Amino acid sequence: MAERKSWILPVVILAAGAVLGGVAWYFRDYFKPPPAQMLSLDDCDLHKGPCSRTLPGGGEVMFAIEPRSIPLTKPLKLKVRVKGVDAKKVEVDFSGVSMNMGYNRPLLKKVAEGLFEGDGLLPVCIRQRMAWEAKVILRTSQGGFILPWRFETVK
Repeated sequence: MAERKSWILPVVILAAGAVLGGVAWYFRDYFKPPPAQMLSLDDCDLHKGPCSRTLPGGGEVMFAIEPRSIPLTKPLKLKVRVKGVDAKKVEVDFSGVSMNMGYNRPLLKKVAEGLFEGDGLLPVCIRQRMAWEAKVILRTSQGGFILPWRFETVK
C-alpha cells in the first residue's frame, strides 16, 4: 500500500512548482520591470487639461485625468493617447512626492488604436495639500518609456 502512494509527493511538488512558476511569470514586470527610458519632468498642468509629450525617436503621448479637479477618494478617468508608436501596454503609477502612499498603478485598457483608458483613485492624505507624481509607463515595440507629470490635491 505504501508503494502505491509513493508517487503522490513528487506530483504535489511538481504541481506546486508549476503554480509558483506561473505566478512568478505573471508578475515578472512587477518584481523586475523591463528597462525603460525615464523622460524629464514636464510642467504641464493636468488640472487645466490634457498634457502631451514627444517621445525620443518620434511619437507623441497625451495624458488626461478627469475630473480636472483630481479629487481624493473619488473615481478618476485616465486617458492616454499614443501617436507614432505601437503601444503594447500602458500603466499610470501614482505616488506621493514627499510621502509614500503605497502601490497605486492602474493598468489601462486599449479601447481603440492608440487610445488607452482606465479608472484610478487617489487615497486620502492627512495633509491639506498633497503633491503627487503621475508616471505614464508606456511599453512599445521600440522599448519602454516613463513620462512623469506632477500635480497637487487639496482636501
